[in-house]
Amino acid sequence: MTIGATLQLPCRLALACFGFAFTCAKIYKLVWKIIQPMIQLAVIGAGYWGPNLIRNFSQIPGAHVEYVCDLDPAKLAPLAAQYPTLKTTRDYNDALRDSNIDAVVIATPVSTHRKLALDALRAGKHVLVEKPLAATSATAREIADGAREMQRVLMVGHTFIYNPAVTKVKALIERGTLGEIYYIDSSRVNLGLHQFDINVIWDLAPHDVSIILYWLGKRPLRVSARGNSYTQDNIEDVAFLTLEFANKVMAHIHVSWMSPAKLRRTTIVGSKQMLVYDDLEAMEKVKLYDSGVETLKLNPETRAELQRIYRVGDVISPRLDAVEPLRVECAHFVECIRDGKTPRTDGDAGVAVVQVLEAATQSLREGGKSIEIDSSRLEM
Repeated sequence: MTIGATLQLPCRLALACFGFAFTCAKIYKLVWKIIQPMIQLAVIGAGYWGPNLIRNFSQIPGAHVEYVCDLDPAKLAPLAAQYPTLKTTRDYNDALRDSNIDAVVIATPVSTHRKLALDALRAGKHVLVEKPLAATSATAREIADGAREMQRVLMVGHTFIYNPAVTKVKALIERGTLGEIYYIDSSRVNLGLHQFDINVIWDLAPHDVSIILYWLGKRPLRVSARGNSYTQDNIEDVAFLTLEFANKVMAHIHVSWMSPAKLRRTTIVGSKQMLVYDDLEAMEKVKLYDSGVETLKLNPETRAELQRIYRVGDVISPRLDAVEPLRVECAHFVECIRDGKTPRTDGDAGVAVVQVLEAATQSLREGGKSIEIDSSRLEM
């Protein structure tokens, strides 16, 4: 018998044992997921966004929405009809007093976030609060500190951070595909919907600010903004924000409720390649352009042009997962509660976004003055 034949049997036995162990591990993980207790949730706010949160959490394995709370009975009635086991109440304290409730999801106006979030944290509940986290950076810090003190998960609903297109761009930046980032230019404009309690910066810019901070992984050094109120006194319906980061990186954000065409488009220019993210595109939301400046030369004495070369290469649209960002966000919240993880959009990330919005508003009131803000590293 050859040495090869002699070794065949032990090798096959080893492979069989490895395969059996691997299968057992998969079965163990599956069973563990099944037998783990349900994460019981209460949703506060049954307006525009609340029903979307209930729908998504209701379809996530290991999560169950027990309560929905709203002051308006007319908003509760259709949800009670759609979800027969769902408990409805006009008093959110009913949910906070229920020891079976693990987490509270807050989808109410920003002016209510502080009280609702702190009440929930003090009741020992994990909290997911819709963006922005709070109306001021001081209040946002208070909520974030409260979560740390109570050792509860605090997550902010910056849904775009869970968008496959946004996470793909983040991966491309981290891999160095775009090279050194020069600048980012973003437009989020449409006709309406005008708000009566906040300006367009607080309504639309949280999306772009959260995305840009997530992509770059740091806070800006300074922020400036200009805008105007055309339809309501002292509530700006158009604004232009500029965020200045270290190493000459800049970001420009245009937000408006007064545009004839809806735009959701962001351009990133890097030293190696350029990228366009268009959230309104049905199929190719991200396009990577192999384009840039190759050579610019002048005669140092005469300043005459010697050479000017631009590179215009291929355009590639990477494959993106076809998943609803809100579903990913909700699943991530449940995972963080269950496994003790820090959310991608945790309290500190929420505070950073509010800092930028606050600085932009101050700049707006002071005629576009550049406002210095915390330049410490932002870990996302």
